[in-house]
Amino acid sequence: MKRVARLLLALAIVVAVTMALLPHPPNVMGNVSDKVQHMTAFGTITILYCAAFPRQSLLRIGERLSFLGALIEVFQSIPSIHRDCDVMDWIADTAVIIGVLVVVRIWRGRRAPTF
Repeated sequence: MKRVARLLLALAIVVAVTMALLPHPPNVMGNVSDKVQHMTAFGTITILYCAAFPRQSLLRIGERLSFLGALIEVFQSIPSIHRDCDVMDWIADTAVIIGVLVVVRIWRGRRAPTF
């Protein structure tokens, strides 16, 4: 199961970064806002990361994914990419990452055996 999750995680990251850096990405989610697209991508990536690396520290996962979101915004500020850098996109990414990690923490705690 971890192998499948790791493959899906890698694929999701490649797709998210590619879509974020395309000058005119295709509209794959219909008429939803940019923030919803960011949050959907990073929520999915966070779930896959937790499934792919179940023993990894949740703080470390959050740190790495938030950094990825910030890095995307930095790259979007490059004029030749023709995208807009928006710190609010990074905040939205980080907010959904934290939200998913809180749910994962609660879920993991409920699964722990009690003695």
